[in-house]
Amino acid sequence: MKLRRAWACALAVGVAAGTAACGPGERGTTEKMLEPDGVDFVLERVAGLEQVAQLTGADGMNRTDGYAVYGTDLGSMFNLEDTTYFVFGDTFGERPPEMTGGGGSFWRSNAMAYSTDADPSDGIAFDGMIVDDVGLAKELLPSVKRDFEEMTKIPTHGLYANDAMYLYYMSVNHWGEPGRWDANYAGIAKSADEGRTWTLLDDVKWPGDSGFIQVSPYRIQEGDEEADIYFWGVPSGRFGGVKLMRAKESRIESLDGYEYYAGTDEEGKPTWTGEPEEAATVVDDTVGELSVVWNPYLERWLMTYLREGQGVVIREGVAPWGPWGEPIVLVDKDEYPGLYGPYMNPRYTENDGKTIYFALSLWDPYNVFWFKAELEKKSHAISRVPPAADADALNQ
Repeated sequence: MKLRRAWACALAVGVAAGTAACGPGERGTTEKMLEPDGVDFVLERVAGLEQVAQLTGADGMNRTDGYAVYGTDLGSMFNLEDTTYFVFGDTFGERPPEMTGGGGSFWRSNAMAYSTDADPSDGIAFDGMIVDDVGLAKELLPSVKRDFEEMTKIPTHGLYANDAMYLYYMSVNHWGEPGRWDANYAGIAKSADEGRTWTLLDDVKWPGDSGFIQVSPYRIQEGDEEADIYFWGVPSGRFGGVKLMRAKESRIESLDGYEYYAGTDEEGKPTWTGEPEEAATVVDDTVGELSVVWNPYLERWLMTYLREGQGVVIREGVAPWGPWGEPIVLVDKDEYPGLYGPYMNPRYTENDGKTIYFALSLWDPYNVFWFKAELEKKSHAISRVPPAADADALNQ
């Protein structure tokens, strides 16, 4: 299937629309993403947090125990036309009722569900899962499952590009203290048959000590030009900051097709390097399981992640490389203990992006839940002062 393109001044299916359909003098979404109107932050706070549904497990709305998925986590999402794919981490077939955290029988390192449910307000109903020959949730990327060799392969995010599916994953060497683990490397797997079989791209790997072990991608396309894929990345564990890389869609299968944000020049324009070790930090924090999307209500980037010791936070970005606003608590750890993996998808919003939905994992009962929250703008953001150049023009 071909990826559907949006030819309007709005965000659609995780792809930035070009300027072709914009009215006279109107700036397209892509322009606003990379060269925003002003540099002020507009997000005041989030409100109305609500747990909408449990998505996975025997008690979840999708009764995934029928696929031998009693316990699983993560649930990052990517879109292919009208279908959204949910990618899970370590998955278990049966678990004692009192068990907390990962564990149980019939261990698979990863699994995937898919859905055409376009109404996020009551949870997301899965159409099905990628299954094996007997109809149970299939392990997409097998792992050795030996400690200090390769404990597991965890997909950190998926992407549809080049008429194929891609999973960016980390090969975990060893789980350490809470929030800390060692990675062998990060890599990419590809599927040309809608997720049924996967091939590891062995020539595209980032070393285990790099800043791109866990990534969140976003596809930006303007008109007929080739799409750029931006990736926000963090090291293994939950105690590193965020860095940024990008690649042309046609180059994502070549390691030398990636370039890394290296800071801004004297005019404030982003600079790029071919060396990942020269990548600059765009968010300096303790970041775990990040998710980045463009939000049409704020006309700003949104980043969610687990901030150890505090909970899940949300930050507003003016451009992909920043500046990024201060973290705002989205889900408090005391209200939802053992929370992690807050994943957004631009498809799942309401009220023009004012209402956001996201997946969230809870260590107890080790399953994935569906949440919603409301974004509230600062009062001055309702009619923002234009950039200086535009303001000067208005005064002439």
